[in-house]
Amino acid sequence: MADASDRTGTRRDPDDLLREIEAAERAERRGQLKIFLGYTSGVGKSFRLLDEGRRRHERGEDVVVAATPLEPAAEVAQAMRHLEAVPTRDVGGVPVVDVEALLRRRPQVCLIDGLAYDNPPGSRRDKRYQDVEDLLAAGISVLTSVNLEYIAEQQSFVRHVAGATPPESIPQEFVRHADEVVVVDAPAGPGASDADRLSALRQRALLLTAEVVEHQLEEYLRRHGVRSSWGIQERILVCMTPRANAATMLAAARRSVDQFHGELLAIYVVQPRLTEEDRMANERNAALALTQDARLDVLEGRDPVATILDYARRHHVTQMFVGHTLKRTWPARLWGTPLGRLVREAEGMDVRVFPQ
Repeated sequence: MADASDRTGTRRDPDDLLREIEAAERAERRGQLKIFLGYTSGVGKSFRLLDEGRRRHERGEDVVVAATPLEPAAEVAQAMRHLEAVPTRDVGGVPVVDVEALLRRRPQVCLIDGLAYDNPPGSRRDKRYQDVEDLLAAGISVLTSVNLEYIAEQQSFVRHVAGATPPESIPQEFVRHADEVVVVDAPAGPGASDADRLSALRQRALLLTAEVVEHQLEEYLRRHGVRSSWGIQERILVCMTPRANAATMLAAARRSVDQFHGELLAIYVVQPRLTEEDRMANERNAALALTQDARLDVLEGRDPVATILDYARRHHVTQMFVGHTLKRTWPARLWGTPLGRLVREAEGMDVRVFPQ
């Protein structure tokens, strides 16, 4: 019988234990998802996808191709030559993955290029990535490909760097739950823009891949009853108030995040009876956070310190930037303030104080 205690000997909550068992059982039944992630067009992700399918087939795995590039390059077509294909369905002149045929065929591995395509009206699902979810749930592993510009939460960054993004998108959460994400890091083809732009996009793709690894680590620790508040990448949280020097804090945080390829988060806690001036200051600070490409969240809670700490722990924050009025007697007064409590209780996190 399973022991309902964690590694410290503390009695585990039965509901938590049941959820972990159910999650482990679902993981055993579910197919594996591997994503080939391109940081720009022309890096060769379709070839990598089909070439891995070819190699798996040669090792004896049951592999089928369910969706290919509309006009495959010669090397992609060559990789497809010895693989079985399950033809797409035509829906209003648009090729759609034939999920029903794949469920009947039940291969071990299914290859689907163009993860972010939208399905036309009349399809069983609105999005191709949702077709992939159905195949995974049925125990069929999927190899697929997508470019960074199609990930919804990355599109603001890509527009800033490259100037435009496509209308189709997939949620980043889908990518975070992949079993493996491979950044296809090959020289871009003719027409690629300057090296600085490609470098920025590549770094962003590598950061997203690190998030996937971190998510896998968190799931492993959770399933094995190990609790951890740390992450594998730098995450800086800027705590904004109407009187905080948000511009200085955000700029400093952005420099650190860029240096360590981390993530920038910004929050403010809604307070009762705010003046109109304070409300407008919060809105200005929120706008500043977005210009620094921060993830912005507005929190509510009767205890602001507890609310901030709960958010920081859930998001595995490594540093917090906060503002504080440094009066002449501030060392003596600090520890009796909300900031003092925040510093004392922010276990495992550094707190950097900015004068305001």
